[in-house]
Order: sequence, then structure tokens, then C-alpha cells
Amino acid sequence: MSVTEELAKARDLLAAGDVRSLLRHLHSAGDTLPPDEVARLAEGAARLAEFDDLAQAAAAVAEAGDHSGAEDARLLYAFGYACIDHGLSDLAVRPLARALELAPDSAAVLSELVVALEHDRQYARAVAVLEAHEPVMGWLNRFQYVYNAIMAGALDKAAEGFGRLPEPEDAAWIPARQKVRRMLARADIARAVTPLNHQDLRGWHYVLTGGVLESLSPYGFDAGMTGRWAYVGDSIDGCAAALQRLKRSSRPPAPSRRRWRCCPTGQARSSAPRPPRRSACRRWTSTPASQPRSLVVAYDLTQTDPAAVAALRQRAPGQILLERATCWTDPPRVTADVSGLLSQVVTPPWAGRLGRLPDGGVGSGPADDRPIEVIAGEIVRTTPQQDHGDGGAPPDPDEDLRRFVETVTSARAHDRGRQWLGGIREYVADAGPVPSSRFL
Repeated sequence: MSVTEELAKARDLLAAGDVRSLLRHLHSAGDTLPPDEVARLAEGAARLAEFDDLAQAAAAVAEAGDHSGAEDARLLYAFGYACIDHGLSDLAVRPLARALELAPDSAAVLSELVVALEHDRQYARAVAVLEAHEPVMGWLNRFQYVYNAIMAGALDKAAEGFGRLPEPEDAAWIPARQKVRRMLARADIARAVTPLNHQDLRGWHYVLTGGVLESLSPYGFDAGMTGRWAYVGDSIDGCAAALQRLKRSSRPPAPSRRRWRCCPTGQARSSAPRPPRRSACRRWTSTPASQPRSLVVAYDLTQTDPAAVAALRQRAPGQILLERATCWTDPPRVTADVSGLLSQVVTPPWAGRLGRLPDGGVGSGPADDRPIEVIAGEIVRTTPQQDHGDGGAPPDPDEDLRRFVETVTSARAHDRGRQWLGGIREYVADAGPVPSSRFL
């Protein structure tokens, strides 16, 4: 499609009031359109969405026309800042990059451009921009360099940058520095057993979050997914497989001496040790600190109550938090110690399943309204079958997972303070060095 056709399509979408489709179109084609036209389109979309600050900033850029002076840099910066503020970081990259060209000594513009690139998952470009402006880098920029180098998979650059990152004068930034230090420490451990390349989803999941990824998607590995799922219609069999894999791979062996806690709906619940014939499930009411050597099993933590998230962030001694389905495009605020799989959209096995209805049409069938105790009991009694997928994914045997878990729980990791079941449960919003296709 030519630039003229792309622009005409964008204008038609704006005229129709279809803001969502317009933004998707600008995400894919915005870099080919004239900057002033993109600003006008952004202004129109912002007015429809009643984002007055963004509309005003976009209008100012559109009216300025030729962006070549110091005042233009200020207008472009304000436009980019407003885009980021409203979750449109992809639209912010171009105006902020031009603003930095006009004001190359501005640490504020540099920082905001890196934020936009980071949110747009352009980590390597963020590192390159920072390297090109090293003389004006302050503490925040140096932290951004380390973080984006990690997210780009450039561990050597990240380690070198961290060596030049002093303790911040503002104590509010101490947790940020500690976070990248922990990431680099985990990378040092993981390198012994995994390549940490751009297809090593399990290795990078551990480096970024401290969690262990149980299984890789056996579908579409070389078609853009690289071990993640886009959509999962889950099953009882799949849930049982997650528990079985944990038992086969964990060190020390779980869960024969641990108390099991099952959570089909996302809220932590407790049950008897061993696969129960009858489960006395109840809502989690005690804090994790009072539940050492327990296995907390959740289905999806993204909807977990904020108070429970705060409690789960600090683990009890020997406690393992297992999440069956972890959303990788909008991660929960607390990362599980073990994630069964990474998916963008998941339908639990007890939800209404999409399929052919009795009347011949297609739609969602009835939900499984059996008591939670019954569903949990079926899961733990099920013997799962292996899903071989489409045959295009690399093998992921239990032995590889066991070796990985053994490494991150080893005496070496423990002695150096980098053990798996220690410290906080990290929150990382970004997908990191391993890309996967996603729904927009």
C-alpha cells in the first residue's frame, strides 16, 4: 500500500470514529506517513477519546509544520510525553527522536525517548541511543542503559554498565538498582545450564523474573511464538500436567512433604496433602509467611486481590507459588515461582468452551458449575497425556527442566545469595529478549 493509500485509510478510520483501528493502523504504518499528518490523526483520535492534553500537544506539533528549532523540540517533547502518558509509546518514538536531534544535550528528552523505545520493546535501539549520547547521561540514563541492555539480551554490555552505576543519591531508585543487580546475578547462574539466546524462553524468564517456566508451547515455535502461546483453550489434562511436571522437576522433591494449596479461580485456596479424595478447599485467609513448606497453586494471578498480591510477594521459607497460566502481555503484579505456561489469552477448563452448539450454531457452551473441590480433585487424579504439538518445536523433556531447576537451586546459587526460593517475587512488565507474536 502506498503512502497516499495508507493516509487515506487512516483518515477514513478517523472519520468513522474507529479509534482502536486507527491506532492499530498507525502502529503498523505510522513511520511511513508524514509526521505532521500523524500528529493531526493523533489529535483527532485524542479528541474522540477526550484526552485533551494529548489533543492540544498533537495540534501544536501539526500546526508547527517545519520542525527545525528549539521551540519545535519543546513541542515534539510535549507531544511524545503525552503519547506515553496515554499508553501510546509507539507514537511517541518518532517525535521524541526528532526532538533529541534538535536538542541533543537534553537529558530529559533522552530519558523520555528511551522510555518510549522501552515500552515499544525496541530495547537494542534504546541502548544504541544511550551510547550515542553518553556525555549527557545522568544516573537515570545509566540505569536505563543497564535495564535495556538486559532486555535486549546484551548481558556483557549490561554488566559493564552496572559496574558504572553507583548507588543513587535519591533513595527511591535503590530498588531499581537492586532489581537489575538481581537479574544479572540470575543470568550468571543460568548461563551454566542454558544458552540465554533469543530463543531461550525458559532461561530468560528466570533471569528477568526469578521464576521457572515449566513448559514451552509445542505450536508455532518457528512461526513467531518461540515457546509462548497466543491463545489457549485449557483442559483438566493440561492442569494435571503442570502439577506432574513440578513433581518430576523440583528439588527438593515436591510435594510429598508439602501442603498442597489449589486455586482454580485465581484466589489461593488450601487442600489436603497428596491428591485428595475429598478436598476441603477454602479461601486463602492467612499470610504466606505463616505457611512455610507449602505449595500454593493458582490458575491465573492477574485478577488476584491487591492485598493477596502484597502478601504473596514475600515468600515463606520453602514455599512454592505455582501459576498454571501466566499472562505474558500483561503480567500479574507478583510473579509465580513456577509458571505452567505463558499465554496472552487463556480459557480455563471450567469456563464455557467455544464449539458447535446443539442447534448447529457456534458459540460458548455451558460452564462447568461443579464445586471447586470436585474440579480440584479431578485435576490431581488425572494422568495427563503428552501434547506433541505441530512437530516444529524443539524437544522439551522433563530432564532438561529438572537440570535447570537443579542449577538454580544449587548450593552455588544458594551460597551466592541467588537461590530460586529466596528474595522477592519480581514483577517485570516486558517480554524481554525472546520475541513472540501477539494480538494487538
